[in-house]
Amino acid sequence: MYVERRSRLAPLIVWTRTVEADGSARVLPDGCIDLIWSGDELVVAGPDTSAHVVEDRVGARYAAVRCAPGVGPALLGTPADALRDRRIPLADVWGERDVRILSERAAAAPDPAAFLEELAAARLRDRDPEAARFAGTVVDGLRAGADVATVAAGVRLSERQLHRRSLAAFGYGPKTLARVLRLERALDLARGGMPPARVAAGTGYADQAHFARDVKALAGVPLRTLLG
Repeated sequence: MYVERRSRLAPLIVWTRTVEADGSARVLPDGCIDLIWSGDELVVAGPDTSAHVVEDRVGARYAAVRCAPGVGPALLGTPADALRDRRIPLADVWGERDVRILSERAAAAPDPAAFLEELAAARLRDRDPEAARFAGTVVDGLRAGADVATVAAGVRLSERQLHRRSLAAFGYGPKTLARVLRLERALDLARGGMPPARVAAGTGYADQAHFARDVKALAGVPLRTLLG
């Protein structure tokens, strides 16, 4: 069972998951970075460029915070592209001694998800406001369907400068981020019952076939499998 809520403390999603049957779970790209407590280890899940398949065992429990696109580097103190398509122990980022103490606190916490939320919120209080404005402007522009040149102009950068800053902030360049955000929006509509042709037309794909190709490229399976 998966449960999530939006944090009131910071730009985070707080989530928990309990595995109810052996099998695999497909995690789709979303431009986010997660800090996850697996019950015995703190793990960082970097921004994905394609679906990440997790093999689960019944009874496994997870608690986590998911940073909005562009927020993860401020929480972790490392560029997002250093974490792209990776799942690594938090100790590789913050050091073994500090993470051992945090792991002990997470294990003892009555609500590990709330513990991670407070930890992340505390570290994000001193987030660079300029970096926050940059990330927010880029994400809002791309979600609205603006092209890269328009987004670059909106943050007063050249397209090359925007690409370089986007790698550090989001883990990939603005074109890839735009594809990820568009697919996320399109799948929300499709899961709500909108026919694929209408979804494609309403989210900026050239046609339904283009939508289908992007689903397969980013999610690794056809749309009907995701919706099934």
